[in-house]
Amino acid sequence: MTGPDVPASFKLAYVPGVIPAKWVRIWQERYPGTPLELAGVSAADAATLVRERDADAALLRLPIDRAGLHAIPLYTETTVVVCPKDHLLAAADEVSTEDLADDVVLHPLDDTLDWERPPGQPAIERPVTTAGAIELVAAGVGLLVVPQSLARLHHRRDLTYRPLTDAPQSRVALSWLEEETTDLMEQFIGIVRGRTVNSTRGRPAPEPAKRRPAAAKTGKTTADKRGGGSSRRSTGRPQGGKRGKPRRRS
Repeated sequence: MTGPDVPASFKLAYVPGVIPAKWVRIWQERYPGTPLELAGVSAADAATLVRERDADAALLRLPIDRAGLHAIPLYTETTVVVCPKDHLLAAADEVSTEDLADDVVLHPLDDTLDWERPPGQPAIERPVTTAGAIELVAAGVGLLVVPQSLARLHHRRDLTYRPLTDAPQSRVALSWLEEETTDLMEQFIGIVRGRTVNSTRGRPAPEPAKRRPAAAKTGKTTADKRGGGSSRRSTGRPQGGKRGKPRRRS
């Protein structure tokens, strides 16, 4: 991985709830001489960071403005509703949006779920962040619908969450600039897609190993080694000739 377009390090941004630890570990094992820098960013700033070249790539949630950006969807998250532990919903294994019809459901400004219309009753004011909305749920102001990873990130002992069966789901994607697919970018794409270390994509193909000459067979005579002659011992007869009849004595 050499050339003028290869940076000295690779900077990866990621949004809250996304855990890049597995991919970072694989990178460090494969490319120990190339540092991978991590930058935690808000969901609203992730795509901008890539566009302004403040990061080589970002792990973010779709949908985003795709203009000028590549985006490879990696996985889909489960959507859950966060509620106090003493709420009626806590007794269910899973719930639907109809079950939220009579509750105030908070819709923070940094929400990444692609709602046509959020469920439940709207709050008087939208919280600025998901973290702030969690505090309001704990205070009994309303409920909150988020990807499960964010519910885990903001876990509190007095709150719980249940899967929401008919809600939009969040998709986590790897995004980078369309015109800047460098060798290192190709290597990171290979890691998140599960390519093995022997994959040749994004790097020069290794030269085929040279064949070693076959080992000499054992048991050859000195004549075989020197002149390639037959290993059969001489019998005093012409090779390939017929045996003559003995002469009769007179």
